[in-house]
Amino acid sequence: MLKNKITRTLLVATSLSLTLAACSDKPEEKTIVKKSPDASASTEIKLAKVQELVRNNGSEVASLDPHKSEGVPAAHVIRDLLEGLVNQDSDGNTIPGVAVSWETKDNKTYTFHLRQDAKWSNGDPVTADDFVYSFQRAVDPNTASPYSWYFEMTTMKNAADIIAGKKDKSTLGVKALDAYTLEINLDSAIPYFVMMMGHTTTKPVHKATIEKYGEKWTKAENFVGNGAYVLSNWVVNERLELVRNEQYWDNANTKLTKVTFLPIESQVAAMNRFLAGEIDMTYELPNEHFRNLQKEHPESVSIKGDLCTYYYNFNTHKPPFDDVRVRKAISYSIDRGIISDIILGQGQKPAYFLTPEIVANFSPELPAYGKITQDERNAKAKTLLEEAGYNDSNPLQFSLLYNTSDNHKKIAVAIASMWKKNLGVDVILENQEWKTYLESKKQGDFQVARAGWCGDYNEASTFTSLMEGKNTTGGIHYQSAEYDKLTADALRATSEEQRQALYYAQEALLAKDMPLAPIYQYVKARLVNPHVGGYAKNNAEDKLYSKDMYIIAE
Repeated sequence: MLKNKITRTLLVATSLSLTLAACSDKPEEKTIVKKSPDASASTEIKLAKVQELVRNNGSEVASLDPHKSEGVPAAHVIRDLLEGLVNQDSDGNTIPGVAVSWETKDNKTYTFHLRQDAKWSNGDPVTADDFVYSFQRAVDPNTASPYSWYFEMTTMKNAADIIAGKKDKSTLGVKALDAYTLEINLDSAIPYFVMMMGHTTTKPVHKATIEKYGEKWTKAENFVGNGAYVLSNWVVNERLELVRNEQYWDNANTKLTKVTFLPIESQVAAMNRFLAGEIDMTYELPNEHFRNLQKEHPESVSIKGDLCTYYYNFNTHKPPFDDVRVRKAISYSIDRGIISDIILGQGQKPAYFLTPEIVANFSPELPAYGKITQDERNAKAKTLLEEAGYNDSNPLQFSLLYNTSDNHKKIAVAIASMWKKNLGVDVILENQEWKTYLESKKQGDFQVARAGWCGDYNEASTFTSLMEGKNTTGGIHYQSAEYDKLTADALRATSEEQRQALYYAQEALLAKDMPLAPIYQYVKARLVNPHVGGYAKNNAEDKLYSKDMYIIAE
């Protein structure tokens, strides 16, 4: 039996690492004592009187319904509002959420034991039935969840057939053994399944609230959640405000009383508001100001590895990108070194894979085009384009779609210049705000589109699964029976070595078919006010829980 040894260790460590020190009743005199895991050293930190955090969130969220949302901005907010079976600590380790422990004998049947003090914000207990209802809702075709495929990736019993409309949602492999015991049955052994339960789509929702309010359940006046915070105010395109959920099981150890998310798309505007003291944490940094910020405000610049890849997606079902020669030519002629080292210059790495090398146990061999010089790539690109029928007398023309962002625009302008110089290609840059951009990609209404993918868990399949034929999340429109077979084989693999070899084969096939052009592997660079404590700078997935943060007295 595979016991939850890491969880038990973390629970003990957590109880030692953060405790409230004795203090008076005055808010401004509260302190916390942070101890090392072995309790050999400790640091006393005085908390500010006002425990409020203002975070820039990059763009307006499309939805706060975990079964209808997509994109990182929504995930940041939902993580505060709803709590799933598991969470992550500051180092990215999987730790208890609503589930206090779990076990499996075969990596196919998992039993989760839920904490009995977990409550919804209206006081109702959080039970195993809530997860049964929520998981069934996520795969129900009537919900039209953009992430329903994620449950299929877990191989949860009957998920694929339910999503396809072949079976009823009640047949999903999830059941409540009693009020606080949840059993999940898979069709295939998935050793990293518990890790997958940290994803936004696996968060529970309150059945009675949804049945009463329908689509309007996420309005502030209707919202019921089980996370550390509840929604108090939502002014679209202006701000999202959260306040403490007094019913949350760990509310006594939650420090921040209010969290505000601002949908500022301009990195420069966010930077200026940070420097003016109006924001505590930015979403990212404006590239052209990075070096100056490092010089003038080194205490505020935070850089960490990130489980994300930036790429350009080709619509392989429409001319001219239904021709692999065109796709390869356009990909080869992108000078990734200029983008990562000069345009960005924050530690990003040139990308030749969809899966970033920060992923655990992932170290594939570079594809052939990644081993040659940029001049050689440009020459190959020109030859491929001529073979496809494009030349000086018949230049290639296409549009490049990107969502509103200073940084995305700078990269698009730079790459369009490379294409023009190296291949004589004419590119029309098309900018759309986030919701419209998502819909355009989903409908296939683009030729080339800027995209990024961040891992849902720290294992290569969170990236390779994106390219399955049945998966159109993020505007992917790639169909390959060979690729899909490799995915199926990886799910059936009985060893880590077999799975890794299949992931490498998938990346090799992507380099051959080139349905997308990987550009760089992310780092997360943002401004964080030094008075923000508990910022998870070592979390590769950038899962930042406001409940773990606090404001230090200055």
